[in-house]
Amino acid sequence: MAYIITEMPFCTQCGNQVADVDAFCAKCGRAQAPTGTARAGFSAPQPPRQPFSGSDPFANLSPHVASILCYIPTVGWIFAVIVLASQKFKQEHIARFHAFQGLYLFAIWLMVQWVVHPIMIASSNNAIRVDRGLEGLVVGVSIFMLIKASQGDAYVLPIIGELAQRSANEQ
Repeated sequence: MAYIITEMPFCTQCGNQVADVDAFCAKCGRAQAPTGTARAGFSAPQPPRQPFSGSDPFANLSPHVASILCYIPTVGWIFAVIVLASQKFKQEHIARFHAFQGLYLFAIWLMVQWVVHPIMIASSNNAIRVDRGLEGLVVGVSIFMLIKASQGDAYVLPIIGELAQRSANEQ
């Protein structure tokens, strides 16, 4: 008899980690999908997945994973746009929040690249490169948010986090 080790599931509403046997999320109260016979990290063998035949290629992407992908430095914006455009995530507040916050973080990175960097190059003092420090800070915040999202934490960054919350609440 073969067993497949499964990950702990996460709430589709808030991203909080839930147990296989939980009917409701302890954090937000949303009903959780039944897991069948899964117990103690093991599940019965699953049938092979069918090849893609639907209109949404990201139908199997969980909101938790989608939230994490939105913070990959320099390319996370692609996943953020996918999350915001996908029908699957229209009602997933936490994934939409992370997508907006990831986009706003990317916009800051673009401002550093397109505004601060040319100013620093044009200045005659190359000893102090503020743009490189800002670039490192944005990448560091992106990595920090990757970790927070992977832990299921909807950490709200100053200023852009509040904007992301407002944007995610708008439908």
